Amino acid sequence: MDKTMTMKDAIASFVHDGDTVSLEGFTHLIPTAAGHEIIRQGRKNLTVVRMTADIVVDQMLAGGCVSTLVSSFVGNSSAGSLGELRRRIEHGVPEPLVFEEYSHYGMICRYLAGAQRLPFYPLRSYAGSDLPTVNPDLRKVTSPYPGPDGGTEEIYVVPPVNPDVTIIHAQRADRSGNTQIWGLTGIQAEAVYAARKAVVVVEEIVDDEVIRSDPNRTVVPSHAVDAVVACPRGAHPSFAQGYYDRDNAFYRAWSAISKDEDRLRDWMAEWVYGTRDHAEYVAKLGEEFWAGLAVGDAMSLPVNYGRRQ
Repeated sequence: MDKTMTMKDAIASFVHDGDTVSLEGFTHLIPTAAGHEIIRQGRKNLTVVRMTADIVVDQMLAGGCVSTLVSSFVGNSSAGSLGELRRRIEHGVPEPLVFEEYSHYGMICRYLAGAQRLPFYPLRSYAGSDLPTVNPDLRKVTSPYPGPDGGTEEIYVVPPVNPDVTIIHAQRADRSGNTQIWGLTGIQAEAVYAARKAVVVVEEIVDDEVIRSDPNRTVVPSHAVDAVVACPRGAHPSFAQGYYDRDNAFYRAWSAISKDEDRLRDWMAEWVYGTRDHAEYVAKLGEEFWAGLAVGDAMSLPVNYGRRQ
């Protein structure tokens, strides 16, 4: 089945006001272009689930899209702060943001529970933490099995998360949605399986034969995918392993941009609202810019999967 769609059509079809939307990708393959299209289409009152809330979340907040954020780490990826997020959490300006805070592993466990349709997922890492004092959904249950000392054990659990839609970015997919990722894989597969619908944004759509020639790189299979969107350079300013490098200058600049409300509005007006789509955003940056983010080859050796004679 051909599941290819334009970004505009995919967002219009699968992201609605009031939805819970997961945007996942760890360090690279961050679905920035999808976030920009959500802003352009004026979505409101979203609950955004992102394990590491960063620049794309700050921009969606500035676009008035997000009322609730579910996350662990928040920040500008080791390069500074997120001005719009801080204004909303610290001062309620221009309006408060509901922030549901978990640990990094707690977010992983929520996706695992969601993907497996479990009522909760147990973990030990909240013992001694003060997070349970700020998040009432971090609860304890009594284990049905003896603890390490042979006695009764109480253990923390987190609830599942089942987004209305999960959006991820990846390197490549075929037209039916078999999606391949290499480099850091993060929690994308679990986030897709946890969701009711899934949109995969890729650097390129390739023939079925390419996917079949290297099956172990298929992190997300087609049966879990509802739409495939070709969007080259759609993870900028993050990187796509093997396609382009991280735009460190942009990360360093973002703290000052987002700290100043006027500068932030001007940036949004020029780069999000002022571009029809991501292709125009890419063209506006120019080929000289993209040449500066070009990466050299580091080829993986072929492997022999063998076949019946």
